[in-house]
Amino acid sequence: MILFQKIVLQRLNQVTADEVLKYAEKYGIHVTKKQALEVEKLVNGKNINIFNENERIKLLRQVEAVTSKEAVQLLNQLFEQYVSS
Repeated sequence: MILFQKIVLQRLNQVTADEVLKYAEKYGIHVTKKQALEVEKLVNGKNINIFNENERIKLLRQVEAVTSKEAVQLLNQLFEQYVSS
């Protein structure tokens, strides 16, 4: 796995609710504090590989369950930028 992928996956694995809120605001995604906490619980320590399509889709479905379809569509667009690099 290339260094770039390792860095991205490490950041995802350690994301906090406050960081989720910061990134959401930066990219125009509406997320509440409660939703950000739920997203943090979904990813922290789970070693999810967004470069693996099946794992990415599973994560997006879980995130959609605690946020919204619109938020997941934007998140998927962001993931696609990293995956296609």
